Amino acid sequence: MAPSPVLRWCKRAPRWIPVLFINLVVGWSYYAYVVELCVYTIANNAERISYLVIFHISFFMFIWSYWKTIWSRPSNPSSAFTLPRAEKELFERAEQAEMQQEILKRVAKGLPVYTRTPGGAVRYCDQCQVIKPDRCHHCSTCEMCVLKMDHHCPWVNNCVGFSNYKYFVLFLAYASLYCVVISATVVQYFIKFWTKQLLDSHAKFHILFLFFVAAIFYVSILSLLVYHLWLIGKNRTTIEAFRAPSFLSGPDKNGFSLGFKRNIAEVFGDQAQYWFFPVFSSQGDGHSFVTRLVHIDPEQANGILQQNGKRHVVVPVEPDTPVAVNHVHHTTEEFKEKQADGPKDSVVFEREQ
Repeated sequence: MAPSPVLRWCKRAPRWIPVLFINLVVGWSYYAYVVELCVYTIANNAERISYLVIFHISFFMFIWSYWKTIWSRPSNPSSAFTLPRAEKELFERAEQAEMQQEILKRVAKGLPVYTRTPGGAVRYCDQCQVIKPDRCHHCSTCEMCVLKMDHHCPWVNNCVGFSNYKYFVLFLAYASLYCVVISATVVQYFIKFWTKQLLDSHAKFHILFLFFVAAIFYVSILSLLVYHLWLIGKNRTTIEAFRAPSFLSGPDKNGFSLGFKRNIAEVFGDQAQYWFFPVFSSQGDGHSFVTRLVHIDPEQANGILQQNGKRHVVVPVEPDTPVAVNHVHHTTEEFKEKQADGPKDSVVFEREQ
């Protein structure tokens, strides 16, 4: 029996405590900076105005990206990844795991699914009853499968994945900038209050504490930002950094890496004017991803792709990429057509061992 709405609310309400804490800290920092520092402490009007302008720009970008990360609903697999009715009935009646896997493999042939479990099985979610697309994982907190899931972040009470990963990285970047602006502009008044060059007032506590809080948050947020920028450069999620995705040939930690520039473009898009704004510009649809195609001759690959109605895309690879590869990208419309037309030849995307 499904839990009542009251029980669901009681279960979910505590998850907003970290978000409430962050918003209270940010709200207090806004008051301490604007009122206690700029209004009551700074005497020079030109300095006050310049500080307020710089502060509000960083504050606006920080809040914008933070709330986009919170309120962007995680993307989940489309209905194309659910088992057709006949196969689902066979799957539920099958008593042995081997028989269930044969059914999943038969259905997966019509989908752009190339990753497997470490044991080589087709990845299937029993809770959501879908074949998991590449890089998709089930979040026990959100109770759903999330496309290109990176992690569940309690500070935003949301899953970070395909739909909001760019927003999350921008949130970290602008949070770091926000802390830098506060620390850099408050430090001189922190020193003056600390050395008693300024008379004690109600602003002293706020300014001293504001500097400490901004400096501590900056160190922690910057380390997380650097880590995620490294992940973007390698085209990995946090999950994949700890457990390499498995293909038919085995685990391959670089299975989705296309070279530094292409990896950056996959998250931020290929139009640089959108990179620094929390608007969606990531490439793809989250269901399929460009990966390495090395176990098949390029002419043979073109023949199979043309037969299946696919478009062969040669993606430029950075000079330091260890192998020369061709790449193929499947769209949701293409694999829906493929599923409707029945099983066809498939192309396996792997790295040469």
